[in-house]
Amino acid sequence: MKATLLQRNVLWASPQENARLNREIMEKERGTDLFLLPEMFSTGFATSPDGIAEELDEEGECFTLRWMRQTALEMDCAVCGSVAVKEKDGRFFNRLYFVTPDNCFSYDKHHLFTYGGENLRYSAGQERVVVFWRGVKILLQVCYDVRFPVFVRNTLQEDGAPEYDAIIYVASWPAKRVPAWKRLLPARAIENQCYVLAVNRVGNDPVCEYIGGTMVIDAMGNIVDSCPDAEETSISVDLDMEALKRFRSKFPVLEDGDGFCLF
Repeated sequence: MKATLLQRNVLWASPQENARLNREIMEKERGTDLFLLPEMFSTGFATSPDGIAEELDEEGECFTLRWMRQTALEMDCAVCGSVAVKEKDGRFFNRLYFVTPDNCFSYDKHHLFTYGGENLRYSAGQERVVVFWRGVKILLQVCYDVRFPVFVRNTLQEDGAPEYDAIIYVASWPAKRVPAWKRLLPARAIENQCYVLAVNRVGNDPVCEYIGGTMVIDAMGNIVDSCPDAEETSISVDLDMEALKRFRSKFPVLEDGDGFCLF
């Protein structure tokens, strides 16, 4: 499976313009199986979501979700990124959508960023979500989730296979904490014997500066490819599932795990 990660600036509270700019970049990468976009890629990371979060209609749709569906269908790919949404009952969620030509999966961010006040306005999700796309089982995660290894623990299923093969992290991770980001991601890959695909934005919002740190890491903790810091750019990586299977077979770490998961 070929994945393309877009490290780009996010225009503040501008879903239509962000969609247009993203599509221009994606058109240059036709043939990709999966496009990854940053956290709250349609608006920027808004801890005060009133007037910024996209309101869901009676069918549970918003502008950006409809754009993701159309793009996935027209480009025969999956599109993944998180969106600030407002439910009909007034609750806000930082919702990660994984949209394919035929389906839409969603994961609501579980670990809300208390330090930045995200927990004051958003509701936390309670369920882990794993999707299967073109031969790869993928766990969906958002930004701050990367600091909590128990939540993502990979376990063997009844058939003896690991629960997932890759973790996606989409983020709006501030520049001053990027050294921690770059250390945490390889740890999640190593301990779970999986690929990690992590995309972070660049640019500025009303509160923070962002310099990226977008990368793909293999199950041994090696950086397969990465974006230069502070540049609007993208990377494309082919996930080698046969190599991952060989490594897991040769070095069966997951078989020696604790055999349980809290989620």
